[in-house]
Amino acid sequence: MSSEKNNYSGGFYGYFSSKEALFASIVEPHAAALMSRFMEAYSSFSELPEEEQPEHMGTESDACVHWMVDYICRHREPVKLLICGAEGTSYENFIHNLVEAEVESAVQYMGVLRRMGRRIPELNQSLCHIIASGMLVGLFEIVIHDIPLEQAMQDVEQLQAFYRAGWNSLMGP
Repeated sequence: MSSEKNNYSGGFYGYFSSKEALFASIVEPHAAALMSRFMEAYSSFSELPEEEQPEHMGTESDACVHWMVDYICRHREPVKLLICGAEGTSYENFIHNLVEAEVESAVQYMGVLRRMGRRIPELNQSLCHIIASGMLVGLFEIVIHDIPLEQAMQDVEQLQAFYRAGWNSLMGP
């Protein structure tokens, strides 16, 4: 029996050059889909004329987050592997890369608001990173804890409201 098991697993791994290649074949389509949609939302927002950005603030990101929650819940196992099992692979910084994109977008938007004459305080990039990280790590908690789709949507809507209020508090009136 153990030789059958070894033959089976050897045959299976024979299709891949390494364990990381096998891992990548499972998680890459999901990492690419999530990152692509995330970046698309920020590109769409940043391409708006600056004077229109404040009235659209949150629209693109809300739609993106709802899409991501739905995607995460519908592809739970490979996304969970991406989030929980990527240490030591080229995917281990997946959430960090999302966070960096979020921070860049926030810094750019604060610049837009300043150019429009709003008095926006200088926020350290480290603080922006901490805030963005909290939101995005929180988003992926739905897969880590196997939260059902309907509950995940409710939780993430409240999480977004929490972070939106925090950003608004930091940005001033």
